[in-house]
Amino acid sequence: MAGIYVHIPFCKQACTYCNFHFSTSLRGLEEMTRAIAREAEIRRDYLEGERVDTLYFGGGTPSLLHAGWLEGIIGRIRSLFPISPDVEITLEANPDDLSNTRLAELRSCGVNRLSIGIQSLVDADLRWMNRSHDAPEALASLRMARECGFRNLSADLIYGMPTLDEESLRRQARQLVSLEIPHLSCYALTVEPSTALDHQIRKNDFRPPDPEQAARHFELLDQELTASGYEHYEISNFALPGYRSGHNSNYWKGVSYLGLGPSAHSFNGISRQWNISHNARYLEAIGKGIIPAGSELLTATQHRNESLLVSLRTREGLDLKGFGERWGKQEADGLLEESQRFLEEGLLILEGSRLRMSLRGWLLADGITAALFRTAESGPFLPMGGMVTEGADQVSQDQPSQEHQDEGTSKYRKRKGHKRR
Repeated sequence: MAGIYVHIPFCKQACTYCNFHFSTSLRGLEEMTRAIAREAEIRRDYLEGERVDTLYFGGGTPSLLHAGWLEGIIGRIRSLFPISPDVEITLEANPDDLSNTRLAELRSCGVNRLSIGIQSLVDADLRWMNRSHDAPEALASLRMARECGFRNLSADLIYGMPTLDEESLRRQARQLVSLEIPHLSCYALTVEPSTALDHQIRKNDFRPPDPEQAARHFELLDQELTASGYEHYEISNFALPGYRSGHNSNYWKGVSYLGLGPSAHSFNGISRQWNISHNARYLEAIGKGIIPAGSELLTATQHRNESLLVSLRTREGLDLKGFGERWGKQEADGLLEESQRFLEEGLLILEGSRLRMSLRGWLLADGITAALFRTAESGPFLPMGGMVTEGADQVSQDQPSQEHQDEGTSKYRKRKGHKRR
C-alpha cells in the first residue's frame, strides 16, 4: 500500500494567508506537467513495487490543468506503478474553475474525488482572503459536482478569523450539511511569515487571530457536525461514514508515499525527501534527469516521535500494544506513565490499549505531543531486514520545515495552537 502526491505549483492569485509554493504566472504550466511525468519515470522504483491506492493532486491549484495535461500525468503514473483497481484519485479545485463541462472532463480523466476549496460562504471574508470566487459560486460548484456524479466530495472551511462570529460559522456548517457534502476539512487561520496576512497584522491593518475564539469555533464545528452524523476522525477532518480521505489516512498510518513536483515531500519508511521549492530550477534539473531534492535518513527517535504525533491526531489514537511491539514494552510503559498527568486532566483518554486525545486535548495537541516526545537521538531506523539504498541522483538543499501534504494544505497551514495542511 502506498500513495502518490502531485504538486501543481500554480495559482491565478495569491490568497492572503497562504505561504505554500506556487507561481501566479501560468506560462510554464504545460511544461511543468511534462516535467512531473518525467519525474515519475525517473522515480518509478521509489515505492519498490508497492501498490498505489491513492493519488492526490494538490497545490497550488490543480483545477487549472487542462484535461489533456491531467490525463497525461495520470496515464504516465498508471504505466509506471502498480495501481489499485479502486484507486482513490483526488483533485483539489477552486469553485470558479468548475463547470458541467469541466467536471465531466475530470471524471473522464479518472478523478473520482474532489476537494473543493470554498474556504468560506461569506463574501466579505472571501474578498479579504483574496479568493477568486464568491459565496454563490462556492455553493453552485458543490451542487454541480454532485449533479455531475461526484459523490466523494470534500470542502475546505477556514475558521478562527477575528471577523467571523459563531452564528455565521454555525450557518455555514449547516449549509454544507444540508448539501450532503460527505467530507469537510476545517482549519483555523494561522499567521505564516511573509504572507499578506502577516504584513497586515504587522501594520495593524488586521487583528491577529484570537486562540480562545478559534477554540470556540473548533468546539462549535465538532458539536454541529457530529450531531449531523459526521465522524470527527482527525483533528481537522470530518466525514460521513465511508467517506474518510484514504490519502490522508495513509499519511497518518505511516504508509509510504511519493511526492512529485516542486516542493513535494516523499517518505519510504526509512528516509524523508523534499523537492526544491523553485519552479525554474526544478524544470532545469528534471530536464537533465536529476531529482532536485534534499533528503534525511530518519533516526529511530524521529520515527518514534512521528508515529506518536500522527496517531494522536486521529480519532483512534495510538495503539499502545502495537507501539510496544515496535519500540519495546519499556518504551510503551514509559509513554503511559508520562501520559498520566494528561489522563488525569481529561486531555488524554485510555480505552483498552488505545491512547487518544479528548476534544480538549486536541485543542492543546502540539503541547501534549511535544511533552511526550523523546529528545535523545539514536541511530538510523532500519525495519527488520531493511537496508538503506541509494536512489536517483539528487541535488541537495536545506531542509524546509516538515509538513504533511494532506487535505487543504495547499490552501494554508494547519493550526498550531489547536492541534498544523
